[in-house]
Amino acid sequence: MSIESILKNRYSVRAFQDKPVPENILKQIFSSAQLSPSNCNVQPWQSCVVSGSTKDKLKAKFIETLMSGATPNPDFNWLPQYQGVHRERQFGSANALYSSVGIAREDKKARQMAMVRNWQFFDAPHAVFFTMDKYLDIMGAVDLGIYAQTLSLIMADHGVSNCMQGALGQFPDPVREVLQLPDDRGILFGMSFGYADDEAAVNRTRTERETLDTAVAFFD
Repeated sequence: MSIESILKNRYSVRAFQDKPVPENILKQIFSSAQLSPSNCNVQPWQSCVVSGSTKDKLKAKFIETLMSGATPNPDFNWLPQYQGVHRERQFGSANALYSSVGIAREDKKARQMAMVRNWQFFDAPHAVFFTMDKYLDIMGAVDLGIYAQTLSLIMADHGVSNCMQGALGQFPDPVREVLQLPDDRGILFGMSFGYADDEAAVNRTRTERETLDTAVAFFD
């Protein structure tokens, strides 16, 4: 598929088949993603791919953390309060998601349980945590965003679906503990990935995009 076709057809997948991506395909995807551009070619990304027992251990740690009542303590500034049109788009996205699975707006418990699914990786066979040296701050974050999008497109070209998740950067301590990451390494965000379950209601979720006129200004 062309890149345009991939972008027109992809969506955030939140239900996956119980079918791992073959190791050779995984390595091919991540090898190709190394071609992603970065500022001054510093290539700050240090990706941590979790599968199998490591993923299951992390999932258990996340749920334990959530059940303890812990509040998010991200390594980076992941707690903006959206305002204006950005807040409206956030509400629109949530409404599209919860409507697809029949969760009413007033059903706060069901919405909370749906949110918890983030830290269960939506039952995907794999997840990747995008990490970098903390001192890189916003410059590194820009590069990691470019890298993650490049990775997502390459996955789609191989028939592998994913969901980008800021939620996976909100509780870095379990990740640092299980993966034995050094203190100066920050977890920015993550992505669950695998083969989409096309029968799942949640995978019928679609979101809108703004028109060109509202998003881009051309100057001659």
